[in-house]
Amino acid sequence: MDKVNIKDKLALFNDHWNPRIVGELNGQQVKLAKLYGTFIWHKHDHEDELFYVLQGSFQMEYRDRVVEVCENEFIIVPRGVEHRPMAPKEVSIMLFEPATTVNTGDIVHALTRDNLDKL
Repeated sequence: MDKVNIKDKLALFNDHWNPRIVGELNGQQVKLAKLYGTFIWHKHDHEDELFYVLQGSFQMEYRDRVVEVCENEFIIVPRGVEHRPMAPKEVSIMLFEPATTVNTGDIVHALTRDNLDKL
């Protein structure tokens, strides 16, 4: 029941596309991540994902459009929707998603992180 200082937690890591768990509630996990570059196309058949931008901005690519998500904005990617995050500059985000969510969804890739660190 302690508070979490997001800035302090973000200072604990510098790598990209490797979410860290900073909280759990009702079967959901709160994760922090830093993004830079282009991720892979993927989807989550059973989970929705919420991406909240803490610092910077990124683009969420869908097959039919691109959405710019800026600091203090969030985007929800519905289950089953193919998407690809792109960050031309480093961005810090918070994710809210079910604990069962694997970052690369239906794809097994070098960027797959299925055993996340807790901070």
